[in-house]
Amino acid sequence: MKSRTAKFFSYYKPYKLLFISVMACAVLGTAISLILPLCTRYITKDLLERNAPDALEKILWMGALMLVLVAMQTAFNFYYDYRGHALGAMMENDMRSELFEHLQKLSFRFYDENKTGQIMSRITNDLLSLTEFYHHSPEDILINSVKFIGAFIILLTINVKLTIVVFLFLPFLAAFSLYFNQKMHDAFKVNRERIADINAQVEDTLAGIRVVKSFTNEDAERAKFEHENHLFLESRKDIYKNEAYLYEGVNAFSNIITVAVVVIGGASIVNASLDLADLITFLLYISSLTEPVKMLNHMTRQYQEGVTGFERFMEIMEVEPEVEDSPGAVELTHVKGDVQFTNVSFRYNDHNHVLRNISLDVKAGEYIALVGSSGVGKTTLCSLIPRFYDVTEGQILLDGIDIRNIRLRSLRKFIGVVQQDVYLFAGTVMENIRFGKPGASPEEIIEAAKKANAHDFIMQLPNGYNTDIGQRGVKLSGGQKQRLSIARVFLKDPPVLIFDEATSSLDTESEKVVQDSLEKLAKNRTTFVIAHRLSTIRNARRIVVLTDQGIDEQGTHEELLAAGGVYAHLYNLQFDRAVVTEQLQGNLS
Repeated sequence: MKSRTAKFFSYYKPYKLLFISVMACAVLGTAISLILPLCTRYITKDLLERNAPDALEKILWMGALMLVLVAMQTAFNFYYDYRGHALGAMMENDMRSELFEHLQKLSFRFYDENKTGQIMSRITNDLLSLTEFYHHSPEDILINSVKFIGAFIILLTINVKLTIVVFLFLPFLAAFSLYFNQKMHDAFKVNRERIADINAQVEDTLAGIRVVKSFTNEDAERAKFEHENHLFLESRKDIYKNEAYLYEGVNAFSNIITVAVVVIGGASIVNASLDLADLITFLLYISSLTEPVKMLNHMTRQYQEGVTGFERFMEIMEVEPEVEDSPGAVELTHVKGDVQFTNVSFRYNDHNHVLRNISLDVKAGEYIALVGSSGVGKTTLCSLIPRFYDVTEGQILLDGIDIRNIRLRSLRKFIGVVQQDVYLFAGTVMENIRFGKPGASPEEIIEAAKKANAHDFIMQLPNGYNTDIGQRGVKLSGGQKQRLSIARVFLKDPPVLIFDEATSSLDTESEKVVQDSLEKLAKNRTTFVIAHRLSTIRNARRIVVLTDQGIDEQGTHEELLAAGGVYAHLYNLQFDRAVVTEQLQGNLS
């Protein structure tokens, strides 16, 4: 990957002509600001002091010239202000698109370890500050350099001694500014972290607002938010305190310089080594000489926000996807559905193994149920098939090909996943089903919905397939959301299916409808079912029982019950629990 410096400047490349034109206008506008005091000096010194015979006519001509210069300066400043900001916004837009694309490439492990709110802060707040940084930083450096050098040269031509006096103050002013610049850098970095924490807290609370309200935990959430908000406030106070020191200190230095110029200049007039016109001109140029140093306050704030934002941007951009296409990865055109696990082990980071030495041979079209107590790795095992994570040891083959040698998009194209926690996007029913096959026709979508037993309830919605279902499908029941997710997979039509406890959170009636949809979907497809309710997988061709040590037993429902092992124990526990629940319901009724 490019160095961060090279990466930073690479975003100017597509807009280099615009950048050059903006910088040219900035220089021309600044040059005019240096010329105008010389025009004033010409009027006061060469015309008025010397009582030139044609002074009035020349003053009028000079006034006209100054008006033309002001008009030109206004035009130049307007262009670099408007087009310069547009340049920064376009670069920010490119960076945001690049970051979003990169985020989609990152592996599940990245999202396991990072809060959504903090990621959102990187793509919104951090990049927003870069607009001003990209636009103003080069302009401010160029403009203030031209002002400083130009004013210094002009002042030397007016009075060398007075110019040196002014210049002696500048190193102290610069040292003072640099000291507080560093303190502001540290304060801005902390501030960025604080706003990211606030975003994470808000995102977490709002995403779980129903849980918050159901447990009446609003006060607890408010307390957590107030804590984060207070830390953010303190970080802002720290910024403003150092900013005040810097701003007021620089103003004090500037005022001292002005006083020194007035006193020494006044004394020089008395000694006849300087005239009043030159002193007035000198005072006009002092601001051009000290303003670049004074602008360090404004430039530093932009610099700190911009650099901090760019560093946080690069922190994500430099994260490499753990799961990506290997060199020479193949594109699949057809999949039968044979899946083979060979001595597969897996662990998250440096934690203990979640899976150990799993070997399992699944033939095309076979219906496999995975059961076991919580935490034994059922979901993890299925997550390895579409390479949401890569195996730590061993290999997984699809139709005899190591899945690490298959292009990711190609591999996942032939695998359908129906999860317990259904995620629906804000939008209409049709848009959510079409997610299974972008570009699908309305007829295809309706057919998929019918297969998923979803068509009837969809037609009862206010606008049918065009009904807006709200954020995450809040306007639908659990069973309805699950059927829409199944319709997506029907539309995708993959040869390999993964059902991740797809009915465990549903009531009995909804479970029956969804189970019927799943059985239709599983027909003639290689199917892995992670089972929570063991009664739903009694007809599975093979039941695989996982424990902490790996695969403990395999067989049909009847075979495993007769064996009296782990499966029989789990099944009897659920059966006894169901009997007790039924008796309680009977007593209550």
